[in-house]
Amino acid sequence: MFIKTTESDSLYTNLENKSTIELLTEINNEDAKVHCAIQQKLKDIEQCVDALVKAWNNGGRLFYIGSGTSGRLGIVDASECPPTFGVPADMVIGIIAGGDAAIRQAQEGAEDSIKNGVTDLKNHAISSTDIVLGLTASGTTPYVISTLQWCKKNNIKTASISCNADSPVSEFADYPIEIIVGPEYVTGSTRMKAGTAQKLVLNMITTAGMIKLGRVLGNKMVNMQLSNAKLVQRGAKMLMDRFGWEKELALQKLTELGSVRAVIDKEDLD
Repeated sequence: MFIKTTESDSLYTNLENKSTIELLTEINNEDAKVHCAIQQKLKDIEQCVDALVKAWNNGGRLFYIGSGTSGRLGIVDASECPPTFGVPADMVIGIIAGGDAAIRQAQEGAEDSIKNGVTDLKNHAISSTDIVLGLTASGTTPYVISTLQWCKKNNIKTASISCNADSPVSEFADYPIEIIVGPEYVTGSTRMKAGTAQKLVLNMITTAGMIKLGRVLGNKMVNMQLSNAKLVQRGAKMLMDRFGWEKELALQKLTELGSVRAVIDKEDLD
């Protein structure tokens, strides 16, 4: 029998009568459970990453699709990949029920649509080389489930991240990831532990995947976009540390070639 632990009553009560430090301590204690829950599912995350790297190497893209908090988290992760790893903007794409308006203002009814997710994917010319990862804390969001169901019928690889055991969305995911974090501190508020769990797993998936693609060297973001002064200075320091250069020379090389990776590759060839 499927049970939504994400909707179960909080383990705490009379929250309105607690002191600030009591509230913070209890929330923090609950948040600490998230890491243990993820630890138990590393093998599932590994399978998803390896499949994703294979898809990327074959020219495929990663699509996140979700609603509410889950959808916003996918958009955040997708938007951070180009500046961090220097990849094209369409390599990781976040889609949220209700469209861009839902990023800032809740569009609660949008998650109930069983057609819009497929339409949203088709707008990006989805193909069998891509992977679609559904994000739904409850594992029951119609917008997400119907989209993955359509993908399965059309030979498109699927994955999911949910926070209930044996959740319906997992049935339509080739790579289901279920992070069981238990009841939320405020009953049903999945922006809390469930959202934290999803954010952490998304970090793991794209970071590990990009490292496997060679977008990190040592432990440095050598492919990052030099889009502001802070990142230019960071890039210069990478080159100073690697080659023993003075800052002026490092900045000159960055200006000439446009990225840390390009400078390193040229110097290694020379």
